[in-house]
Amino acid sequence: MNTTQFMDHRQVLHLDLDAFFVSVERLRQPQLVNKPVIVGGLSDRGVVAACSYEARVFGVRSAMPMRLARRLCPDALVIKGDHQSYSYYSKMVTDIITERAPVVEKSSIDEFYVDMTGMEKFVGCLKWSAELKKTIVQETGLSVSWGLSTNKTVSKVAANEAKPNGQLQVGPSRVQPFLAELDVAKLPGIGPSLAHTLRCMGVTRLGTLAQIPRRLLERTFGKTGLMLWDRANGIDPTPVWPHDRQKSMSKEITFQEDTTDVHFLHGILGRMVETLAYDLRQGGFCTGKVTVKIRYSDFQTLTRQITLPFTSSDHALTLAALTLFDRLYNRRLLIRLVGVSFAGLVRGTEQLSLFDAVGDVVSDRLTGLYQQTDRIRNKHGEDKIARGNNPYLLRKDKKIGPVRANLQQLSIHL
Repeated sequence: MNTTQFMDHRQVLHLDLDAFFVSVERLRQPQLVNKPVIVGGLSDRGVVAACSYEARVFGVRSAMPMRLARRLCPDALVIKGDHQSYSYYSKMVTDIITERAPVVEKSSIDEFYVDMTGMEKFVGCLKWSAELKKTIVQETGLSVSWGLSTNKTVSKVAANEAKPNGQLQVGPSRVQPFLAELDVAKLPGIGPSLAHTLRCMGVTRLGTLAQIPRRLLERTFGKTGLMLWDRANGIDPTPVWPHDRQKSMSKEITFQEDTTDVHFLHGILGRMVETLAYDLRQGGFCTGKVTVKIRYSDFQTLTRQITLPFTSSDHALTLAALTLFDRLYNRRLLIRLVGVSFAGLVRGTEQLSLFDAVGDVVSDRLTGLYQQTDRIRNKHGEDKIARGNNPYLLRKDKKIGPVRANLQQLSIHL
């Protein structure tokens, strides 16, 4: 059996809890049922973390500025998110799935992939998926939709098309016809900015995108273009990663000359976080734990860590790293090494942090900025773009201060 035939014979299930944050709030407050509900930052500078389907009718969407959401749906009930409750219910669902499924990847707080390849010989995958959905609903009270197909991309798209509270199987022979008629924005990995670019090129349907020569897309979008062509044609060899296998990624710098320049050290940490955050997004990861390490000139080494809602955003991770550094650096001795690491990795995109203290100042412009900078790095290299006010870069350009460093390569431990 060749690689293409093997991919066609995979059975990948994608489970997605419907309007998860809202569903949890309704379990806690039944009076919210059938009413337009928005979960997110309460101030006008806040962002919508989730919204009910009743609110979506008015055009409210996740990641939308709260001021706009209130304007679109003035009767909506706005609720501040409860991270602890959402984590509790997410764990309940995780336990249900992992007890029954052979290989499970928890891609975010409310999304899961199950590799069911081979199970069709013993149980019907369609029947098994339906029974799993029924169990989740009965034991948690949460609504869930699922898609079943030959790979992660198609199964995720199928689950999105089945929402809310639905299920959809897309067999190998139906993959390309199924994708062809869909809007380009429905393909995972295509955000609003990229979708706009494609539409300006006259590409509105995935079927059109799939017919563009692969090399042309690569010349236009770099590595992203190759991903676009593959996924538009229903090709995605990405395996289902067991959710407990992702561990950490890290960077650290040992200086040629020890330093006490806090402003400079902040810049070093900021640059490392920026690079690691990019690698998180490229790998499809989010992190829930940040650790900072410092080593003094007398070789005493200290570390400190913080747990935060899963994120891959530069701003949240940089704030966490700099806060940890300031708590660690209390001896005012020369520093010879600084490092930062991300642990507790899960595959998926940021969701929880949209409504916390940091998320209240996030806007859709910031999301677009990340997409644009990542696209530049994909096409021209990671070192071609960075924050212009980073003191590390300024000193490097002027060749002053302790800038010659031993920068260890990114390490991902799986």
